[in-house]
Amino acid sequence: MVGNDNWINSYLDAILDAGKSAVGGDRPSLLLRERGHFSPARYFVEEVITGYDETDLYKTWLRANAMRSPQERNTRLENMTWRIWNLARKKKELEKEEACRLLKRHPETEKTRIDATADMSEDLFEGEKGEDAGDPSVAYGDSTTGVSPKTSSVDKLYIVLISLHGLVRGENMELGRDSDTGGQVKYVVEFAKALSSSPGVYRVDLLTRQILAPNFDRSYGEPAEMLVSTTFKNSKQEKGENSGGYIIRIPFGPRDMYLTKERLWPFIQEFVDGALSHIVRMSKTIGEEIGCGHPVWPAVIHGHYASAGIAATLLSGALNLPMAFTGHFLGKDKLEGLLKQGRQSREEINMTYKIMRRIEAEELSLDASEIVIASTRQEIEEQWNLYDGFEVILARKLRARVKRGANCYGRYMPRMVIIPPGVEFGHIIHDFDIDGEEENHGPASEDPPIWSQIMRFFTNPRKPMILAVARPYPEKNITTLVKAFGECRPLRELANLTLIMGNREAISKMHNTSASVLTSVLTLIDEYDLYGQVAYPKHHKHSEVPDIYRLATRTKGAFVNVAYFEQFGVTLIEAAMNGLPVIATKNGAPVEIHQVLNNGLLVDPHDQNAIADALYKLLSEKQLWSRCRENGLKNIHQFSWPEHCKNHLSRILTLGMRSPAVGSEEERSKAPISGRKHIIVISVDSVNKENLVRIIRNAIEAAHTENTPASTGFVLSTSLTISEICSLLVSVGMHPAGFDAFICNSGSSIYYPSYSGNTPSNSKVTHVIDRNHQSHIEYRWGGEGLRKYLVKWATSVVERKGRIERQMIFEDSEHSSTYCLAFKVVNPNHLPPLKELRKLMRIQSLRCNALYNHSATRLSVTPIHASRSQAIRYLFVRWGIELPNIVVMVGESGDSDYEELLGGLHRTIILKGDFNIAANRIHTVRRYPLQDVVALDSSNIIEVQGCTTEDIKSALRQIGVPTQ
Repeated sequence: MVGNDNWINSYLDAILDAGKSAVGGDRPSLLLRERGHFSPARYFVEEVITGYDETDLYKTWLRANAMRSPQERNTRLENMTWRIWNLARKKKELEKEEACRLLKRHPETEKTRIDATADMSEDLFEGEKGEDAGDPSVAYGDSTTGVSPKTSSVDKLYIVLISLHGLVRGENMELGRDSDTGGQVKYVVEFAKALSSSPGVYRVDLLTRQILAPNFDRSYGEPAEMLVSTTFKNSKQEKGENSGGYIIRIPFGPRDMYLTKERLWPFIQEFVDGALSHIVRMSKTIGEEIGCGHPVWPAVIHGHYASAGIAATLLSGALNLPMAFTGHFLGKDKLEGLLKQGRQSREEINMTYKIMRRIEAEELSLDASEIVIASTRQEIEEQWNLYDGFEVILARKLRARVKRGANCYGRYMPRMVIIPPGVEFGHIIHDFDIDGEEENHGPASEDPPIWSQIMRFFTNPRKPMILAVARPYPEKNITTLVKAFGECRPLRELANLTLIMGNREAISKMHNTSASVLTSVLTLIDEYDLYGQVAYPKHHKHSEVPDIYRLATRTKGAFVNVAYFEQFGVTLIEAAMNGLPVIATKNGAPVEIHQVLNNGLLVDPHDQNAIADALYKLLSEKQLWSRCRENGLKNIHQFSWPEHCKNHLSRILTLGMRSPAVGSEEERSKAPISGRKHIIVISVDSVNKENLVRIIRNAIEAAHTENTPASTGFVLSTSLTISEICSLLVSVGMHPAGFDAFICNSGSSIYYPSYSGNTPSNSKVTHVIDRNHQSHIEYRWGGEGLRKYLVKWATSVVERKGRIERQMIFEDSEHSSTYCLAFKVVNPNHLPPLKELRKLMRIQSLRCNALYNHSATRLSVTPIHASRSQAIRYLFVRWGIELPNIVVMVGESGDSDYEELLGGLHRTIILKGDFNIAANRIHTVRRYPLQDVVALDSSNIIEVQGCTTEDIKSALRQIGVPTQ
């Protein structure tokens, strides 16, 4: 293929021209400015391959360059060029599809939001309208000032934090070992340490996953680890008044595997059950120590990140305790960023990141949280405002109504609280002599080892050091920083550059994304010939990070963070704490951090020239450098852990006082369910009533033993009402008193049979509702306001045939109850997707749980904490029934809450066979696949073919339940 080089060069020239016109700027290429001419090869490596994050393309490029045969080389290059063209075309197609989708949905969403806010507008006082307009505490919930707690002082609080992913330990954290072990891990560990040392806090538990996988340190497998705090050394409470902080590792998921955060979702319910047992046990222990024998329950359950948010939601519901949530990096924001890149479709993104499951978990966290912690106003206005469950204008109006006691019509919005991140203050640097030596600290000590590991890279180590601390991810924008440094000759002559990009062994063994970024960085260093001017050490300890900041300060350098978006900005605070001025991205938390510290300059992370100019200005103007350093040291106390914890505790004290309903010893002694060794919960929805009765009879017969007839109890769990259950059982000659409990109305009611006389056979049976359970589930229930809105919505669900419209959903008062609103579905084939109904309710700020049942012929709407799976956890809390001793029997499919019944520490028996009704449309409209939320290969799940007595006996024997 003679002349192929010219063809490829021309083609790449065309790509460059197209790219420049797409951006809309006439600014000459950085490559042209540097060399005076265009190099297609260099453009390909630096811009095209790096831009598409295609590591395999780069490897192909290397192999092509290594080939001696011009023909083979040209053939490979031509193939690569076509691949690039296909990538570019795919990106444009995805952008077009996404734009069409958003254009279609935007008017529908906006109309719903307008309707919701209109209901809240009509009776705002004129004075409130003007007063609230600029008040962020009304717009979101609360700021961090002017809080009046309900109690006068903190009094021996027990606090639970949850963070599930990454490698979590108290000392020598392996930050950067993988993508999950980074800033969040560091934050939650240091937060737990500081919070446990705060005045009035008795104990803090940080719950995470126990990891017993090979190639990981044994410390990650320890069930408990006490945290040693370095905060509040001078105000530490007397021994005995503070139990301290602990990392509690709960086993869930495969015992011998380390799982990334995307792979944790199917095991969340297993974690919840393990955490529930720990909290109940620990609350009783603390009660014995300081509560005069009464359990001391957590003042709050605080989830960090989406997976921990859904765990905290389930725990707060099971225990009737307040919940707080910190999102850290939100799923919708990540999804928007990935879609803008155009490399993957929405379906491909979901496959890789389980993004829809993550977003739904964040929506559920909004439903259940009393407070949501954000680090900046931007996080609230631009990120949380993307969610169905939060809207700034509606939040402002609801808060205004709450303040003056007006009716909110069943609507609720969690309080958004802005609390800046905290850092642990160590040795704060104040003054330097002309050589950079610290003053007034006695004899000079030996330099930290990490200094020599960095200095060995530099030809002239005395130049000011530009420091960047970031993991090698595309969003951290490290390559743009290297380009800015490499293409600005005055900056190269003035300073050195140090890149702390986590810890690594070999690039070839790293994740593709990280390997691609590192490869690009090394390529740029080679292209710009930056050897002797850039340091990129492979290893560093977490404890050495302060020393790295100190080295940059000693050389009178600067810290730089030019991420495309920075959520927290803790590294900026750490830099300021060490007297190091900063250059930071103008997107995200750095804007508000800069408003407080005023210790540097903000830049557009996309503007390479602006980054270089800001760095040069800060390092070359000594008065500016000194002023920024002094400002940072003067104002840094506002980001201290004591201040951070004080703000958190002031919020906790404003939360509603709730607690679980634990049965007393006397109550448990009188309840038959409390004395059972095993409980069989029958939750088979995918059969007709005749087969349901047959399964009940066979299950009772299979579990009956002559030696221990009372060891196994039975609970019927269903969407039926209590009257429907009783009518069904009586009609086939079964006695309702044979059951220990009935979970009715899709988990919104629990009844216990009660009878007078010596035996059930000669007594009149009545059913007593569990009022304590109702107190557990009534949280944020919309009541009559919710009912009125649903009735109005039902009239809009119609089936159209020509000009004729037929209403499909009607209110069903007969099957409704206090905490379950029932609606009849006329034609299940025209059922609106459940996710659309949930979206509608959230936009209206109506917090509820909607599900289809009865083979999609009935719609039930219940409180957010009411479900059949949560009812099982309630039985554990109320009556002390151990969850591993509970067996749940289900069919091959079921109601909308079917998936929730499969996960957890209880055992599940799936009855398979042709007696199951064919799966209906309920399960064809899921927002995410079943395997994203349930580990179907779990050892706790057993499948059996058939539902005869012998079939059920066989399954019960496998899980250790005694049979005849």
